[in-house]
Amino acid sequence: MNITVAEMKSNLAAVLRKAAAGEEIIVTRHGKPYVKIGPEKQAGKLPRLGAFKDQPFRMADGFDELGSEWDDYTR
Repeated sequence: MNITVAEMKSNLAAVLRKAAAGEEIIVTRHGKPYVKIGPEKQAGKLPRLGAFKDQPFRMADGFDELGSEWDDYTR
């Protein structure tokens, strides 16, 4: 959906409702794209990048447990 800055000002609540519902809104100024408004990205999985992006990922069950060698540092 494309709207002008003037339309945005007069219909702000309605435009924000549409954007929150998933519609991408492009606000134009002097006939040219000015800003893009859309829904907030949902928290979820981050994209996997790098050499291992297509590899399955599994974290060991006790990955966050420190061994006894760290006892002197954690007291």
